[in-house]
Amino acid sequence: MRSYNLLAILTLSLTILSCGNGKDLSKSFTLTLNKPESTLKNGDQVIINLKPKGDVTIDSVVYSFDDKVLDRKKDLSSIDAILNVTQLGEKMLEAEVYADGKQATLSSKLTFVASEAPVLYTYEIVNTYPHSKTSYTQGLEFHGDTLYESVGEYGKSGLLKTDFKTGEILKRIDLAKNFFAEGLTIIDSRLIQLTWRENQGFVYDLDTFEKTDTFNYGKSKEGWGLCNDGNTIYKSDGTEKIWLLDAKTYAEKEFIQVVDSKKLRSKYNELEWVNGKIYANSYQFDSISIINPETGAIEGVVDLRSLKKKINSIEDAGNEVLNGIAYNPKTDQLYVTGKHWDKLFEIRLIKK
Repeated sequence: MRSYNLLAILTLSLTILSCGNGKDLSKSFTLTLNKPESTLKNGDQVIINLKPKGDVTIDSVVYSFDDKVLDRKKDLSSIDAILNVTQLGEKMLEAEVYADGKQATLSSKLTFVASEAPVLYTYEIVNTYPHSKTSYTQGLEFHGDTLYESVGEYGKSGLLKTDFKTGEILKRIDLAKNFFAEGLTIIDSRLIQLTWRENQGFVYDLDTFEKTDTFNYGKSKEGWGLCNDGNTIYKSDGTEKIWLLDAKTYAEKEFIQVVDSKKLRSKYNELEWVNGKIYANSYQFDSISIINPETGAIEGVVDLRSLKKKINSIEDAGNEVLNGIAYNPKTDQLYVTGKHWDKLFEIRLIKK
C-alpha cells in the first residue's frame, strides 16, 4: 500500500456550480486531498481524489489550480500533482466534472503558508528623541532628514512635518472632523495619506502641503498602512491582504496575502519599505513583521514589547500601542514610536 494511503483523508469544503440539464451534482461527488488544506507549502506533492457517490459514471474530469489546468483525465478520478505558487495565501482548486451527460464544477480554497518559521529579532536602542504624545501616530516616513507623520482620531487627524531630533512640529494641517487619518508614504515629492473608513486617499505637495488630488479605494476594505518601493505603492486594509497600487493613478492592481509558517496574518497598521522588504506593525501587537513583498511570507518578527516600559504617561491608555516605523535610507537608521508615545526610538535589530 502506498504511504499516502496511511494519511488521514481530509474532505474539503465545496462550492458547487452545476449546469447541463439543471440538476445539481453536489451530492454526487466528494473532493478530497491527502494533506491538510490549510497548511500547504509551495511545491507540495498531493493526491487529489474525486470520488463519486452511488452509481455515477464519470466521463471526464479537468483539474485546475490557481486558474491553471493541472490535468485532463478520462475515466480517472484521482491525480498526483505538485502545487507550485509564486504568492502564498489562499488559492482555488477546481475539478470540472462531466458525468451522465451533466457538468459540475467543484471548487475549494487551499491555503499555502511559508515553508520556514520567521527569524526572531530583539533590539537595542541607539538614540532616544522626543515625540509629541498628543499624536495618535498612524504613518511615519523620512524625506531627507525630515520626518513626516500622519496622525489619526476623528476631530484630531492631521499631517505633520517634524524635526525628529527636537520633536518640534514645523508644519501641520488638519483634516476635516469626519476623516480619520491613517497611513502615509512619500513618492516623487508627493505625500500620500489614507483615511480609515472614508474610502478616500489624499495627495499633497511635499513642500507646501497643498492638497493636489484625491482617490477612492477599489476592492480593499479600509485604509490602514502605506509604503512604496519607488515604483509601486503598498496598501494594507486590516485584512490579510496588502494591495499593490499604481504609483500614478493609485488604482489597485493586485494583492499579496501575508502568512507565516502556520496561517494567514492580518491587521497590519503601519508599513515601511526597508531594503527590499515590508516592515509592518500589527495592530495591538508590539512587534514588527518583516514581509517578503513578492511571496507574502513573514520572514522575520521583531519583539518590541519592552519598549513600552520606556515611555511616560499616555493620554489614551487604551491605545498606547506601538505604531510607527520610519527608515532613513541615507543613514540606514530605523526609528519606531507608538500612538501617544512621548518618545521616538532609533533602534538596531539583533537576531535572537
